[in-house]
Amino acid sequence: MFTSAEVQVLDERFHLEPTEQILAWAWERFGSRAAIGTSFQGAGLVMMHLAKQHQLRFPVFTLDTGLLFGETIDLKKHLEDFFGYDIEALHPDLTVEQQTSAHGPELWKLDPDLCCTMRKVLPLQSKLADLDCWITGLRREQSETRSKIGIIEVYALGEPSGRNIVKLNPMANWSRDAVWKYIHDHHIPYNALHDQGYRSIGCRPCTGKSGTEENERAGRWTGFSKVECGIHTFLEKK
Repeated sequence: MFTSAEVQVLDERFHLEPTEQILAWAWERFGSRAAIGTSFQGAGLVMMHLAKQHQLRFPVFTLDTGLLFGETIDLKKHLEDFFGYDIEALHPDLTVEQQTSAHGPELWKLDPDLCCTMRKVLPLQSKLADLDCWITGLRREQSETRSKIGIIEVYALGEPSGRNIVKLNPMANWSRDAVWKYIHDHHIPYNALHDQGYRSIGCRPCTGKSGTEENERAGRWTGFSKVECGIHTFLEKK
């Protein structure tokens, strides 16, 4: 893996390079042991397109919580047709019905952290155990909690693997306007809910519309102090 000094040097270098060069580095270094994880937000779509354009054959996966909007499920099929490859769907151990039996109805209203852990974090943990590099569409502009992310970071996976994983955020410097200009310029399919006032789209019960004057994730978990689902906060940074 990398020392802290090596990560700092790479991060400084990547700040000066276009996204496709960062992705090319990841492919050369990790090959198919690097994968793009996406919830089909705008940045993920751009990154998938850049990888395809430059013949970087990263596997792509998404978290299917069983609580997604129908528009999100439809988009997955449209993107598979558009890019010409399958997108792996990761599922929780419990169906929504089984979760209701075990924890009561609408757990997301009572304990959204537990719901996110069961339906997102645990399936992701299992997937990351098979990877050396997790490529995300995180951008600094999205929210305060993401404003200081590096382009390359190293995290400990914890037990039972006891090893580290590279988390690569090649879109960190992109603005929302740049993302959507790219999507429209290249006619990439996107979630129809974006045209209805949804600026960040997650699970149906926990996603609402937000105003353009708010941060992009303001419509998530309305009424709770929660700002992240947990998939970007459960790992220990090295």
